[in-house]
Amino acid sequence: MRTARYFPALLAALVAAPLVSVGAQGAGKPAKGDYFVYIGAYTRQKSKGIYAYRLQVATGSVTPLGLAAEAQNPSFLAVHPNRRFLYAVSEMSGSAGQKGGAVSAFAIDAKTARLTSLNTVSSGGAGPAHLTVDKTGRNVLVANYGSGSVACLPVKEDGRLAEASAFIQHTGSSVNPQRQQGPHAHSVNMSPDNRFAMVADLGLDEVLVYRFDPVKGSLAANEPPFAKVKPGSGPRHFAFHPGGKFAYVINELASTVTAFAYDARRGILSEVQTVSTLPPGFTGTSTTAEVQVHPSGKFLYGSNRGHDSIAVFRIDARKGTLTPIEHVPTQGKTPRNFGIDPTGSYLLAANQSSDNVVVFRIDPQTGRLTPTGQALEVGIPVCVKFVAAR
Repeated sequence: MRTARYFPALLAALVAAPLVSVGAQGAGKPAKGDYFVYIGAYTRQKSKGIYAYRLQVATGSVTPLGLAAEAQNPSFLAVHPNRRFLYAVSEMSGSAGQKGGAVSAFAIDAKTARLTSLNTVSSGGAGPAHLTVDKTGRNVLVANYGSGSVACLPVKEDGRLAEASAFIQHTGSSVNPQRQQGPHAHSVNMSPDNRFAMVADLGLDEVLVYRFDPVKGSLAANEPPFAKVKPGSGPRHFAFHPGGKFAYVINELASTVTAFAYDARRGILSEVQTVSTLPPGFTGTSTTAEVQVHPSGKFLYGSNRGHDSIAVFRIDARKGTLTPIEHVPTQGKTPRNFGIDPTGSYLLAANQSSDNVVVFRIDPQTGRLTPTGQALEVGIPVCVKFVAAR
């Protein structure tokens, strides 16, 4: 039987007053203006941290703005709902004399896209690989892959981070002796109503569900506490359908996507389908990484590392099930992550092993991808995030 350790809120008073909770692009359909594109990367010789670009949606042109901020292994990024702050994990086993990784807060310059460091706090575990900002903007939640835990970090009014108000350590294992000998929390995502946090744990073959209180910054196991996937699948990243009735997890080890029906009132995920992300007949070695649903809710995209492609699926509006459309080469090696701009016009694929980010145009009717001919040179790129330029 798995046990979880929950530590009560330490600094709830810091988040008693809500921050601005405007949606990232405001209400309604996003305008087709300019967007800052932030790319997080591993800092292993070729990169110094987080890089910025400017995307003009009308033309598809992407202009480099240079190094936005120096940071250590900012492999995943998250943007505050008010667009004033950006948060980055420092994916490492230790930081500033502490055992474990860290999370850093930055202020966004709305004119230049430059990032100013605000502060850095412990992530509470080793190898933080993913983070998100809850929809009120009061908290940053972080998944520690290396040590298999999740933590909640309150956000102060000036965007700085406080020490953890909640921490849960996962325990257990699954069937793969090389990759699942212990827990590996790989991502954390908020439900559309902000009442639940979904944590995909690759080591446990589970998507754990936690009840979430944004005022207290607290996490508590839901009932039931998780949804299982097939043993050996290795759930990695997770995405909700914009309609709120379905959700999807991409399984790294099995190269599959599992579709769930979602009971929003009770926070329960029920599997409805699992499909391969690879084309029929593929016999090579490949693992998956990122999964995202198109803003229209019509299409789902997943990245294959090894096959080095983006798998494109059509989503059944009534059932939430997936039908393969195509597999598009990413024109690089190891597509670790990709980003879809808020208007749904472009997909930017970050090829970690070939140091490039390739821009694709999305057909709004079919979901198909077409390369625009643009490739951004970024050393060991990992994460792509968008912020509407003011």
